[in-house]
Amino acid sequence: MVTPAYLDHNATTPLRPEVVRAMAECLVQTGNPSSVHAHGRAGRRRVEEARAQVAALVGACAEDVVFTSGGSEANALALRGCNRPRVLVSAIEHDSVLKAAAAEHIPVDGEGIVDLGALDALLGGDTRPAVVSVMLANNETGAVQPVAAAAAIARARGALVHCDASQAAGKLPLAMAELGVDLLTLSAHKLGGPQGVGALVVGSDVALVPQLTGGGQERGRRAGTENVAGIVGFGVAAERAISGLVWLATLRDELERRAKSLVPECRVMGEAAPRLPNTSCLSLPGMASDIQVMALDLAGVAVSAGAACSSGKVHGSHVLAAMKVPAAHAGSAIRVSLGWNSTAADIERFLAAWGELAARAARRASAA
Repeated sequence: MVTPAYLDHNATTPLRPEVVRAMAECLVQTGNPSSVHAHGRAGRRRVEEARAQVAALVGACAEDVVFTSGGSEANALALRGCNRPRVLVSAIEHDSVLKAAAAEHIPVDGEGIVDLGALDALLGGDTRPAVVSVMLANNETGAVQPVAAAAAIARARGALVHCDASQAAGKLPLAMAELGVDLLTLSAHKLGGPQGVGALVVGSDVALVPQLTGGGQERGRRAGTENVAGIVGFGVAAERAISGLVWLATLRDELERRAKSLVPECRVMGEAAPRLPNTSCLSLPGMASDIQVMALDLAGVAVSAGAACSSGKVHGSHVLAAMKVPAAHAGSAIRVSLGWNSTAADIERFLAAWGELAARAARRASAA
């Protein structure tokens, strides 16, 4: 039996073996980390060890890390909890940012990079207290954003700055101080940890209004008994991910080179922009994204479409729309994303299956 090729790491990446072991040990141990007896203290110790590991990933202080149920909750806590009447977000943000609050959208250029001039103009046109949210790297194209430059503009205008770094953590070196942001989102399952746990790193001078109340957990910033096993897994994954995955760029570049050789009209989205080393969003004009995803799945290759499916309806990618990608390419774009256990064999498997699809599309076009 041929081993399937999992190439959808930006959706979720497999658990690292050491994470599985740490979580398994934790799951058989009893104790609410808020309890004062020995069992509770043991749980608290594990949570605080993980908090320090996550903080180290981004060069932050452990007490600034607020554990959440995932990146989406962290984004909502940041944008709602900062209590600013004005919210500005880049047009290519994840839906959990776009829908966290009524927001003004900052445009991007054709490579998917946020328009800093437009950001400055938007902030200058309204003096109300604001929060600006710009992701570190886009989940569809991998385009790395000029967050530090955006933060400098925002701070000069008196705005707070939030950055969703969920996709970049573990793939690029990451230092919160160098980014110059006040709030930073992380998600465990994007870097080899478990699903259902994330974190918001909160600058020490940021007043945050909790969105979940009813308990004093997380220093009063997020109520609810901590997911000890998930948090422990997050900590281990963060510790392993500090070295980054820059080596994946070699595999990604080979994939793109050969894909363009197979299909000269193929377009790589954001190719001229600085990108994550693991991400490629490429088009196959003449064959819809969802058809490619299903056909590749049947061939044992897992990728994502450039369009998201919801309730049986296919919606065009808001990221590619913001980049003004022509319909022929936007409607035929798929995302290939590599991870910590990706191999050259995975790339070969993808190219073989995708090449067959390209040949099918070419035959159909010549027969039309």
